[in-house]
Amino acid sequence: MPVGAAAYKLMVRSLQDKYREILSREKGLIRRPGPEEVRVCLAYPNLYRTGMSNLGFQTIYKLFNSLPGLYCDRVFLPEPPEEEELLRRGSVLVSLETQRPLRDFDILAFSLAFEGDCLNILKILSLGRIALKSNDRPDDAPLIMGGGVAVTLNPEPLADFFDLFLIGEGEELLPQFYRRYLELGKSLPRDELLLAIQREVEGVYVPACYGIWGEDPHRLVPLHPNLPPRIRRRWVSELDRCPTEECIDTTGAEFSDMFLMEVNRGCGRGCRFCAAGYLYRPVRFRSLLALADSLARGVGQKGKVGLIGTAVSDHPELAAICGAILDAGGQLGIGSLRIDRISADILEKLKAGGLETLALAPEAGTERLRQVIRKGISEEDIRRAVELLMEHDILNIRLYFMIGLPTETEDDIQGIIDLTRAIKRWAGEYSGKTRRFRRITLSINQFIPKPATPFQWLPLANIGSVKKKLMVIEQAFKRDAIVKIIHDPPRWNYIQALLSLGDRRAGELLLAAHRVKGRWPQAIRQSGINPDDYVYRRKSYQEVLPWEIIDQGIEQEFLIRECAKALGER
Repeated sequence: MPVGAAAYKLMVRSLQDKYREILSREKGLIRRPGPEEVRVCLAYPNLYRTGMSNLGFQTIYKLFNSLPGLYCDRVFLPEPPEEEELLRRGSVLVSLETQRPLRDFDILAFSLAFEGDCLNILKILSLGRIALKSNDRPDDAPLIMGGGVAVTLNPEPLADFFDLFLIGEGEELLPQFYRRYLELGKSLPRDELLLAIQREVEGVYVPACYGIWGEDPHRLVPLHPNLPPRIRRRWVSELDRCPTEECIDTTGAEFSDMFLMEVNRGCGRGCRFCAAGYLYRPVRFRSLLALADSLARGVGQKGKVGLIGTAVSDHPELAAICGAILDAGGQLGIGSLRIDRISADILEKLKAGGLETLALAPEAGTERLRQVIRKGISEEDIRRAVELLMEHDILNIRLYFMIGLPTETEDDIQGIIDLTRAIKRWAGEYSGKTRRFRRITLSINQFIPKPATPFQWLPLANIGSVKKKLMVIEQAFKRDAIVKIIHDPPRWNYIQALLSLGDRRAGELLLAAHRVKGRWPQAIRQSGINPDDYVYRRKSYQEVLPWEIIDQGIEQEFLIRECAKALGER
């Protein structure tokens, strides 16, 4: 329904006030658009405070704005009151920096880190008055582009909504795509432009250039000659050439108290459940020399530096990095340390850097199940880690466990309870009379099978059984003031698994859920599609999986062997 000019101006003015307030709190990258520039709007499909805490989003924003002749703006999912006001007035969603309608950009690029944000992509497109499906958009509509962890693992549930995806790490891929886009963008119709980019830029995936072969809905083949049969994931071979640090400091972000910087990518441990451990292979570490400028900026700007990476504990210069921050007068933030890599030297530096809580990830309650998932830590490792934490006055512990793992039994659930109680007992013994142990936060997450891992063929545990297991754990600590339990609702894990493991038909479920405002049970009933086939079915090693169009650089035979070893408890 058309909106009146007065109402539109009022809503724009309201958004401008909101955006001016946000921008006034930001420090860092400031760039004004110039004439005849390519205009890109980088979208994070969640709230501002979440998006600006995502280091990958900030990195791509800085990278876009470093490209010649390109100006990059941002947009986020509006807060619920703002969204309701937009819908009530029939107004269009505009960008943060320039308050430009999303449909007026050349490219709208989504950074997607989590499958749970997929529905927000459709919401942003709808609020921006952009057709949801790519084949419904006219030639003058912005190109809708996607990147990030979620689409690199499996882009297929979103394939009908995107014109193209960038698969892998963006530091090398994005500039190559942009150079070719500049050369072709204004001279070719939309379909021809996308086909040319698909042919010429490795790592680009244009879903419209690939279709189903035969009766297998998962077997995708090129629809044009001279296209790669699979899309090769791109990765950066030398991280030292590509500094990754926050470029905008804002009080509105979730981790606004610290300066975020990445120290490594990849992990060589090979935990069989971990998508990040396979997706970011091979393991790479930034050198202390390459990090020196970032460390100095972090201490100078905020005083506290947060170290980000998939294997921070394994960094060969971790102690030296921590020491450099302390020598500069800074404090330290770190998400977690691998249990068997905790040392007195590291803890001394972390404690001196202001650390009060440390996260440990046993993942499973019994050593048998830790062997199944290839975690590679023993109960003695855990006990030694707790002793060291108490000796260094780190008196709050966060423990990460998973339930619903392959081969899990009631004994393994009891193992979580027993191990948590043991950790509490050890902490009490080692903390002594002068320093009293304070808190264990028990974070329970359901195992969700992920593409490109050895467990990609396995089903999600039934929602009912997961609820019962959670209830057993909660009852065990019901009267324990030291142990606090947190977990996600099991029903959301089902949706995450659907969007992780689905094919293009899962996109129809996503569209149905958007139309009924996120009411998934209603959307599933209306769609006629049975999502249990994606979520609860054990796949055979011989079948084609929906995400096999993406070449992650990992041999399928290796993943099959690892899965077989796990199920054989080897």
